Amino acid sequence: MKIFFNIMLSVIFALVVIIIAKPFLNDYKEKTRYDFTVSTIDGEIKKDDFEGKVLAIYFGYTFCPDVCPTTLSSLAQALKSIDKEKVKDFKGLFISVDPDRDTLKNLKEYAQYFHTNFIGATSNKENLDDIVKRYKSYYKKVELKDSAMDYSVSHTSYIYLFDKNGKLFKRIDHFFDPSKIKEDLEMVLK
Repeated sequence: MKIFFNIMLSVIFALVVIIIAKPFLNDYKEKTRYDFTVSTIDGEIKKDDFEGKVLAIYFGYTFCPDVCPTTLSSLAQALKSIDKEKVKDFKGLFISVDPDRDTLKNLKEYAQYFHTNFIGATSNKENLDDIVKRYKSYYKKVELKDSAMDYSVSHTSYIYLFDKNGKLFKRIDHFFDPSKIKEDLEMVLK
């Protein structure tokens, strides 16, 4: 009977530990899933650098003919219709998946063309591959025969919106209307 009691006590203790530890483990998994370190013209930045800010991350490249500029324009348009005091708590991060062509200087200019709160960044291919994989995103170089561009980059087009605590709030499809993006931004900028 004593052995049975000890086993039951051990099982109950293990269940209590699992129940208590699970939220912390889930938070840790989410944090590590979305962590990153990328380079900007002003130095390296990490996801933790944006604590206390709402962060929108978008993967793309400056030579993108339509999807990237359209998505960044929609995000900027949504921000322009929100109270400027709230927008102070927002940062947009454009991460280029084309480090061979996108220089840090060009990335800064490109990102800030759309909005002053946007930052342009990139990294080496290995780091980008790791980040993109953990975000469950995608990109691939596509060779273009007889083209002055030499290649394009096929990529997913999502805005990853994080709250002020660094938790993923929503993954926004680039097809969303700026008014819908504005609604999501207002919810997370409260």
